[in-house]
Amino acid sequence: MLKLFIYPFWSRRFTGFVLFSLILSSCATQRGQYLKKQFDSPSTEHQFSGFLLYDPATKDTIYAHNQERYFTPASTTKIATLYAALQVLSDSIPALRYTTQGDTLYVEGTGDPTFLHPYFNDSTAFHLAKNYSQIQLSLTNFREERLGPGWAWEDYEWYYAPERSAIPIYGNLVSMQRQNELHITPPYFKDHIRHRDSARNRALHTNTFYFGAERKDTLEVPFINSSSLTKTLLEELLEKPVGLVDNLPSGTKVTLYSVPSDSLYKRMMVESDNFLAEQLMIVASSSLSDTLNFSKVRNYILENHLEHLKHSPRWVDGSGLSRYNLFTPTSMVQMLDELYKEVPKNRLLNFFPVGGVSGTLKNWYAGNPNPYIYAKSGTLGNNYSLSGYLLAKSGKVLIFSFMNNHFVKPTNEVREEMQAIFEHIRDTY
Repeated sequence: MLKLFIYPFWSRRFTGFVLFSLILSSCATQRGQYLKKQFDSPSTEHQFSGFLLYDPATKDTIYAHNQERYFTPASTTKIATLYAALQVLSDSIPALRYTTQGDTLYVEGTGDPTFLHPYFNDSTAFHLAKNYSQIQLSLTNFREERLGPGWAWEDYEWYYAPERSAIPIYGNLVSMQRQNELHITPPYFKDHIRHRDSARNRALHTNTFYFGAERKDTLEVPFINSSSLTKTLLEELLEKPVGLVDNLPSGTKVTLYSVPSDSLYKRMMVESDNFLAEQLMIVASSSLSDTLNFSKVRNYILENHLEHLKHSPRWVDGSGLSRYNLFTPTSMVQMLDELYKEVPKNRLLNFFPVGGVSGTLKNWYAGNPNPYIYAKSGTLGNNYSLSGYLLAKSGKVLIFSFMNNHFVKPTNEVREEMQAIFEHIRDTY
C-alpha cells in the first residue's frame, strides 16, 4: 500500500520537473535562435560584428558570436582606462608633487587634467603656489609623446584631441566665445586670434587660431604645448616668475591632491572625454613611479591585474582615438566582470552613460519605462561598439560587448539593429 501511494506522487513530481526543464530548454533555444537570426541577417553581411552576452551570477555564456576576434574598440577603450585607474589611484587625484626650500616651491607634474579645466576648474595647485615667492618647475619626468600613436593628423584642431602633458592647464584648450566682445581663455592667446573665416580652426604648426568676425558660438581648440609655454601660462596666472629646472632637490616629495577621483571617472565615461582619459593614464603612471608614461601603467595593469585575460589586447592609448587599439568582445566582458566583482554595483553603474538618460547614450537604448543599459560606446568612422551592463526584466544583471567594424552604412542603422537585440534580451532573459 505504501509503495502504491508513494510511486504516483514521485512520478508526478518527476514528470513535472521534466516538463519544466523542457520548457526552459525550449525558451533558451528560441532565444538563441532569435539572436543567431539577427547575426546571420543580410543587414550584417557587409560588416564585421562580434557579440558576447554573459551572466555573472551563474558564470554562463548566454550567447557568443565572433567573441574571440579582435576589433577596433574606439572609445570603449576607456573601460580599460577606468579599470587601470581604479586599481592604482586613491579616492582623490594627485595634483602635483612638491618640495620646498625657504620661500621657493619646487614642483613636478602628475598629469592631473583638472587644473583650471573648463568643467572642474580646480585651483588647488594655484593656491599652493601663491604662498611662495619663487616657483621652480620640473617637466622632465614627462616621458611621453604629446599626441597618441595612430591618432589622425587632422584631429589636431578639434576639441576632442588636446595634447598630453605633465601639467595640463585649462584642459590644454583655447576657448573663444563672443558675447558683447570676444572672450579668450587663457587670455595669453588673445593676440594669437585671427578674426577671419578659415577652413581650419588653427594653423597646423603654430598657435594661430581662426575665429570668424560673425561667429557667435563657443569654439574650443587644442594649443601646441611646450615647456616654455607652460612656464609662460603659469607666470601669467600667478603673476610671478616661474623657473624651469631639470629635477627637484633631493629629499621627500609631498603629494598635493585635487578633486575626488570618481568625479573624473564619471566625466570621462559619460561624456567620453578623450583628454581626461589620456591624462588619467598619465596620472595613474605617476602613482607607480616618478616617470609619467602611458606604457608603464599599461604594462603594469596587464601583467599584474589583467594577466588572466583570454586574449591580450593591443592597447596603445587611454581614449580609444587610435585605430591601433585591438580588443576582443571576450576581453571586454572579462574586464567588465572584474569591475562588477570589485566595485559596488551602484558606484560602478554611476560611472557609465545610461541609455535614454545621459551622455553619449542619451538618445539611444531608452528604458520602458526604466533604464536598462549602462554602457560605454565607441565611435570611429565605420566603427561602432557598445560594452557594459544590461538590466533584464527578470532582475538579472548581464554583461555584454557588442562590437561592429568596417560597415559603410549610417551608424544610426547599426544602433537601431543593436537596440532591437538589446530590447529582446531585456524582455526575455
